[in-house]
Amino acid sequence: MKKKGLRVLTYNIHKGFNISNQRFILHQIREALIHADADLLFLQEMQGKHDRHEKNVAHWPDQSQIEFIAEGVWPHFAYGKNAIYNAGHHGNAILSKHPFESWENINVSPFPWASRSLLHGVIRTRGSDQDVHIVCIHFGLMGKERRSQITTLCDRIDSHVPHDAPLIVAGDFNDWLGQAGRLFLNRLGLHEVFRETHGRYARTFPAWFPILQMDRIYYRGLIPVSCDRLTHSPWDMLSDHAPLAATFTL
Repeated sequence: MKKKGLRVLTYNIHKGFNISNQRFILHQIREALIHADADLLFLQEMQGKHDRHEKNVAHWPDQSQIEFIAEGVWPHFAYGKNAIYNAGHHGNAILSKHPFESWENINVSPFPWASRSLLHGVIRTRGSDQDVHIVCIHFGLMGKERRSQITTLCDRIDSHVPHDAPLIVAGDFNDWLGQAGRLFLNRLGLHEVFRETHGRYARTFPAWFPILQMDRIYYRGLIPVSCDRLTHSPWDMLSDHAPLAATFTL
């Protein structure tokens, strides 16, 4: 950490393919993530395994995608499947420069064909005796589905996260109507860092012309320093989402 800061980044990596799904660009994504220099990565649509791609896609890594991205930079990581199919699976991932005390993947899937989960981890930063709770999410596309998942997330936080513990909830919320933010603030006291620093939610989708406010970083028990939407090169030509990067002090 630098000056007791904690830099976090959330990004839907589109399973390592570019916007049109025509090119495999995980190597370029990794380089961009390394350059962003975050302590914590909250990644969605991480491909855990895909039998056909392993055989047919050029430059597919020998190890899993999370191991490939993490190697030499983020020594601690957790992966939670939230979509399983014949060829393999994909899900949420958290990569950390700080060790995990624990982590758990919680199924919030209303349908077998649209699997979703919450990846809840606990880390302890260097020189601190306080746990930081971190949750990576990727919510569903339908309003009824999201409302159920938001309620499940609130219940999880109420039951597993002490009220005085630092907490970060980040990911792809698919919540362009802003329903999650109102409930998070009223029930959990969570604030969204881009909105706190810029006065509005960040438009992050589609990356080449961001219109929809899909990706968020919520927090409590930390002090926000800054938050940026990364739309400059190379981010505008990688995934279909733009990442958010925020810095907090503990």
